[in-house]
Amino acid sequence: MISLASIKKNVKAHQPNAIDLGDNKHAAVALMLRETEYGVEALFIERAKNRDDPWSGQMAFPGGMVERFDVDARQAAERETVEEVGIDLAVADYLGRMDDQQGRHRGHPRGIVVRGYVYLVDDQARVKANYEVQDIVWVSLQRFLDTRYYTRVRHPVEPNETFPGIRVSDKEHQVVWGLTHRFMASFFSMVGVEFGD
Repeated sequence: MISLASIKKNVKAHQPNAIDLGDNKHAAVALMLRETEYGVEALFIERAKNRDDPWSGQMAFPGGMVERFDVDARQAAERETVEEVGIDLAVADYLGRMDDQQGRHRGHPRGIVVRGYVYLVDDQARVKANYEVQDIVWVSLQRFLDTRYYTRVRHPVEPNETFPGIRVSDKEHQVVWGLTHRFMASFFSMVGVEFGD
């Protein structure tokens, strides 16, 4: 069982690997954790289908592009979280930042740097999906360490390419892979837990 005390200690102590933004666009996401009687859980959204969204239909964290009016990427993650799932992270316990990830398209860098921030939210926090979100699921962190849920995902555009994934619910299509899988691998590395492939 992964303890919340260990997560808090390790995430707060972590010095994130930052990617130089340069001319890249940047986006931000929020990994929200809650402690329940069954252990620590993380919130994931299933993105609504949208042909203009490169991550359309995928499992992800709430988040989006950093806009000119955002003070910084963290504020963008918090703004997007309120918009997408109705959770106000201003009243949550901010734990720290994960390593930056390079956004990819068809397996190749696509000029977007994504920053991820970790929060502890109240286990009674109410969620409400907006039009950008098809579904919201809370997933036990232990599930990510159980090889029964490991799978391979065929790239939707390049079907000959497959990527590691984790089935996060009983719905066959709800699989964390790609960018979000890389963020989860980064998170588990931060807390000193071996994360499989």
